Amino acid sequence: MRPTKGDYSEYYQQYIDLVEGDDIIKILLENNLLVQDILNSFPQSKGNYRYAEGKWTVKEVIGHMMDVDRIYCYRTLSIARGEKGTLPGFDQDQYVLNGNFNNRDLYDLTYEYRLIRESAILLFRSFDSSVLQNKGNVNGSNITVLALMFIIVGHERHHLNILKERYL
Repeated sequence: MRPTKGDYSEYYQQYIDLVEGDDIIKILLENNLLVQDILNSFPQSKGNYRYAEGKWTVKEVIGHMMDVDRIYCYRTLSIARGEKGTLPGFDQDQYVLNGNFNNRDLYDLTYEYRLIRESAILLFRSFDSSVLQNKGNVNGSNITVLALMFIIVGHERHHLNILKERYL
């Protein structure tokens, strides 16, 4: 099953379009292997590389992906559990700036990212199919659990494409 246009705000279409298929758990599992292959292809020496002035380093991209996974998993869990309050947005640039990612080991970041994703997969597998259409509010827009799960994968693919095209 895939989310429909009414399940999320138009902004997220760019991420959902990057996800092929409709079995989100299978997609998450397959993508996890692909991500690890790509992230592990970066040598330690390239961790602080940025392809242009003002762009994030490889480590900062991975750190951003970790932050987004954590935040979106929290949102997914909250809505799955019936949260009625509005969940806040966040400033991705501020998070990266304060993430101290460039002072960390590239392999540690890659490993941590894998653990975050595996934890998310376990969480999502625990959801009964009835909660996938639960709707909540994030930053003023309505969104479903299923849409958030697809957005997590689409966001990841977006950054993997950038890493492959501009960093490798």
